[in-house]
Amino acid sequence: MQKITPFLWFNNNLEEAVDVYVALFSNSKILSMHRAPGAAPGEKGRAFTATFSLGDQEFYALNGGPMYSFSPATSFFVECETGEDVDRLWKGLGEGGTVFMDLNKYPFSEKYGWVQDRFGISWQLMLTKGKQKISPCLMFVKEVAGKAEQAIQFYSRLFKNSETQMIARYEEGEGGHVGSIKHASFSLDGVTFKAMDSHMEHLHVFSPAISFFVNCTTQEEVDFFWDKLSEGGKTSRCGWLDDQFGVTWQIVPDTLGKLMYDKDRIKAKRVMDAMMKMTKLDIKGLEDAYNEQ
Repeated sequence: MQKITPFLWFNNNLEEAVDVYVALFSNSKILSMHRAPGAAPGEKGRAFTATFSLGDQEFYALNGGPMYSFSPATSFFVECETGEDVDRLWKGLGEGGTVFMDLNKYPFSEKYGWVQDRFGISWQLMLTKGKQKISPCLMFVKEVAGKAEQAIQFYSRLFKNSETQMIARYEEGEGGHVGSIKHASFSLDGVTFKAMDSHMEHLHVFSPAISFFVNCTTQEEVDFFWDKLSEGGKTSRCGWLDDQFGVTWQIVPDTLGKLMYDKDRIKAKRVMDAMMKMTKLDIKGLEDAYNEQ
């Protein structure tokens, strides 16, 4: 299980999107699919939650409705082994989507393009001639422009086995603020992220439609990440919070999934009802709801 897993909030098109992604990316599969209440077994278009993997990157997804919309401030950076892989993904992801940067040759890559797919998720595709790898990419804009390095340092202090793998900075004449991050790669507990600063005018900032799910094994771990990541940010219900940079996280004990998807649906509903009343998730409270007589 990944320590940090991207969590995607879809507007009632989760199943269609997952089917498209799994068909496009190599070594990909649907790991689980839970139907909406009242849906018949196997009924298409009625998925409520899903877990799927694209290559080595695992994702969680929810059919949450129109509350949140995807933002290009969080995209997924795809390193591709061959030009044919780039072309195939570009065609499939670009169908019905919006191009941000044309697929072309750039000083930093023989082949690169940035596209928003028809579901609203943004992808940066680049030829690197290594094994396909997908990494969340955070673009720091508007009020947090110039804070990418601060964020990398902050996150790296919190998560074990973290390291900064590469930082490229803007130089004179490159269009960005000199010294700010043009492109960076870092890992948090083995999960690779990309980051960049942009002082250009942008319409979009970080959105809860893409959050990062932190899998915790103990209440002490829940408390630690909740307290540290929410400092200077804001908290919400059900273990959700926005950190000081506007990035959304979910701090969740791994026991929650086991209890919520228990075969005894009465017990599972009690757990769901208890969770909906919580801000920071409390393992004992969830277990008490499950065991209630």
